[in-house]
Amino acid sequence: MNIRETYVKVREAAKILGVAPNTVRAWGAAKKIPEYRHPANGYRMYKRSDLELLIKQLEDSLPDASPPLRKKRNR
Repeated sequence: MNIRETYVKVREAAKILGVAPNTVRAWGAAKKIPEYRHPANGYRMYKRSDLELLIKQLEDSLPDASPPLRKKRNR
């Protein structure tokens, strides 16, 4: 597998997760997502599989997304 297929930079990770790039950096620093460094330039890199796992964990932790039942108002 190609490194470009396996790893993404901060901006692309943010796009995948739907958050700001600074949020991705903060989560990496806080060890909420594994962070890797590019050996040649030191850029932060994130594995796509780690991001997909985080998304799945977030989706599993959310309550059912169905809209709440509306009660009829008595007039």
